[in-house]
Amino acid sequence: MTLPPVIFSLSERLKEVPGVIGIVLGGSQATGTATPTSDIDLGLIYDGHAPFDLAALSHLCAELDDAGSAQPSALGGWGPWVDGGAWLTVQGQRVDFIYRDLRRIEQSVQDALAGRVQLFAQVGHPHGIHAHHYAAELANAVLLHDPQEALADLKKRITPYPPALAAALQTHYGWQKNFWLDGAVKGASRGDVHYVQGCLYQSVMAWVQERCAAGGRWLLNEKGALAQATAQPGAPAELEARVTAALNAQDIAGLRRLFEEY
Repeated sequence: MTLPPVIFSLSERLKEVPGVIGIVLGGSQATGTATPTSDIDLGLIYDGHAPFDLAALSHLCAELDDAGSAQPSALGGWGPWVDGGAWLTVQGQRVDFIYRDLRRIEQSVQDALAGRVQLFAQVGHPHGIHAHHYAAELANAVLLHDPQEALADLKKRITPYPPALAAALQTHYGWQKNFWLDGAVKGASRGDVHYVQGCLYQSVMAWVQERCAAGGRWLLNEKGALAQATAQPGAPAELEARVTAALNAQDIAGLRRLFEEY
């Protein structure tokens, strides 16, 4: 996989910011699914119990940004799980800096290894974010700067996909797909379209979680989740299109048949 050179030049600058103890490449650039219009997501790893020089990062953001106006958020400024960061355009390329606390990554890895399934609300994530989310990010990330090898050590612990997490997710979500469909049936009988749509979304996400866990696939977020779940070995090429068509038509019975087949 060939990465854009700007990724490495940005990493070299970012590692000089006091408090940045690691840098990772995440998102589609890391998973090899990037398109020409994809953002570059760079995770800035810090220690929540040590100083992080946001003033220095602010100066660097303004220097790197094409418009000279990018500014980083406060720690936690984007919510308890997204944390914070900055949005920039560098040489015409959209770049996201995203904060990640090493101590919370460590806890997330422990949660994944123990098979703890906890879901938290987070703006921008209609399904929510799991406690093992940071572990999933790390499993997919490209390590750019890890002088103490703390990230590399954590990544080894969750490679391959933890069996306890796979089992726990299948148990947690396996029954939910039909439970939500039953709710959709009741909502449809009342003409409550809004409720039906919500139930169908949750039903499909439960199915997606179950399939990805069974296949040992880390699910980063809802974007592209259906494509990831339907790309499992042995799945027919038209599976994603069939699920999408059933969702568009609010075809509850059709979704139930698909879940029984796959």
